[in-house]
Amino acid sequence: MLYWAVIFFVVAIVAALFGFGGIASASAGIAQLLFFVFVALFVLMLVVRAMRGASR
Repeated sequence: MLYWAVIFFVVAIVAALFGFGGIASASAGIAQLLFFVFVALFVLMLVVRAMRGASR
């Protein structure tokens, strides 16, 4: 998921350089959404792993 966030971020930068503001804005929004979903899932997995380790 982080890979796709980086891909959309690169697309946003390239689109902005060529003057495609709408595409750049949409790609940046998608990249931001994917990044925050990745961070949320990462934190959730850290908590789950800590809970499983504490119960053993």
